[in-house]
Amino acid sequence: MDRLIELFAPGFATHAPGALPGGSASRANVILLTQLRWTAVFGQLATIVIVSQGLGVKLELAPLLLAPLLLIVVNLASASVVLRRRDFTQGELFSALMVDVIALCWQLYHSGGATNPFTFLFLLQIVIAAVILDLRWSSLVAINACLCMLLLTYFYVPLQLPARYAQHPFELYIYGSLFCFVLAAVLLIVFVARLDFTRRESDAKLAALRQQAVEEDHIIRMGLLASGAAHELGTPLSSISVILGDWARQPGIADDPDMAADLADVRRELARCKNIVSGILMSAGEIRGIDPAVTTLRGFLGEILEEWRARMPGELRFIDRIAEDRSIVSDPGLRQVIGNVIDNAVEVSPSLVVIEAWVEHGRLVLTVSDRGPGFAPDMLPRVGQPYASTKGRDGGGLGLFLVVNVIRKLGGKVAVDNLPDGGARVQLAIPLATLAYEPRKGEDTGGGPSGGTI
Repeated sequence: MDRLIELFAPGFATHAPGALPGGSASRANVILLTQLRWTAVFGQLATIVIVSQGLGVKLELAPLLLAPLLLIVVNLASASVVLRRRDFTQGELFSALMVDVIALCWQLYHSGGATNPFTFLFLLQIVIAAVILDLRWSSLVAINACLCMLLLTYFYVPLQLPARYAQHPFELYIYGSLFCFVLAAVLLIVFVARLDFTRRESDAKLAALRQQAVEEDHIIRMGLLASGAAHELGTPLSSISVILGDWARQPGIADDPDMAADLADVRRELARCKNIVSGILMSAGEIRGIDPAVTTLRGFLGEILEEWRARMPGELRFIDRIAEDRSIVSDPGLRQVIGNVIDNAVEVSPSLVVIEAWVEHGRLVLTVSDRGPGFAPDMLPRVGQPYASTKGRDGGGLGLFLVVNVIRKLGGKVAVDNLPDGGARVQLAIPLATLAYEPRKGEDTGGGPSGGTI
């Protein structure tokens, strides 16, 4: 319905120009040209009635009414095409503009030619062409408009003015010029300004895509660096593991409970380091003899919770709102992303971190809330940008930067906000399809919490 409103009623659509679902800049331009053509249809019909009935000027009604009829047919045909297509070429936009130029030339030919003050409307067509077309195509529109003016200067059907205007035709020309100037000014403001808005909106989207490409390139370089570092660390970690194993068998250490306990702690932390290195290599696509594990949502989250509960000093509270457990393939990269979010929360709120999980519309929704100071207001719009951090140290901000980009690559979204009672909340929405999830026909997708999502 919004699309039909946009096509037939300029100014009454609920979407901003260029913001129609699945739309593009060229599609928005075609819609605006369609609106301008409807304005021309009603304007021409109103002008014909006013000039013929109000001023008493004799007009050739049959050819003059043919142009509005042609524009109506073109608009109806354009509407059916616009509803089906998402993009249009420069040549198609040029053709649409030329229909308007030729229709205006036809009207002026049968109503006084160059002596008609409405010839200035050709300038409106040229301005629109300059906004929406490349230089080559807009130059062709300008050349064709100039050729039309040249034709209308020497070939036209003269107007048969009534006696009261025949003695002073220039006075009627002045009034017509004034009306044409006001009309052109209004149309320029309403339509050309909207065309320029669409162009600037497209430029902003292109800039965002370029920024995303730069960020993804940054992630690739960081991934290569991390993968290289993990390879280099593998050998010394293995050597340390062998040495610690030898030490554990030494009588002096084995018989000393304190030394044995310390050595056990060191070996446990070493095993954790090796798991981290393995996880980095698995995330980079270099699986070190370990097959991806098939698990469930609750099992996947349970492993992460178990790991972090053993490491944090306070409480890690888990609120399970998963209506139905699902089988998934455990993704080490996703495990690291979730662990990164938990790590940030534990750092500012070691006494309590709350995690909620549920399935909604085929996505795993996971929120991590803390009781820390929250995000600074100026930081909220910058969360996820590289080196945007409130921790006040060099190289900070890369954690959430990686989280946002990894989740985005999975087709999900990350949202952050501050809680009313203090603290921050990070929400991850991850499509289950990216975790090798294939829903069965008619399967329920699960329900979310009654309080809604971020």
